[in-house]
Amino acid sequence: MPEIKFSSDEKALLIDKLQTYFTKEMDQDLGQFECEFLLDFISKEMGAYYYNKGLSDAQVIVSSKLDDIADAFYEIEMVTGR
Repeated sequence: MPEIKFSSDEKALLIDKLQTYFTKEMDQDLGQFECEFLLDFISKEMGAYYYNKGLSDAQVIVSSKLDDIADAFYEIEMVTGR
């Protein structure tokens, strides 16, 4: 799996979300530096699980759509003499 990389805007938004969470839920003030390290840790150590879950969910959707297409082909199939 390729390394998970975020744009600078995405990273800033994620860091802000982490800081807000820690402040509201844990009564802890984390600086940007600490949150950046935490985000890097989460991405490196847990990111593959989220990535794989997303792929699995997408595969279910695509498979369902392919079944719908196969059904649509069957519906328009013409009757032959056999």
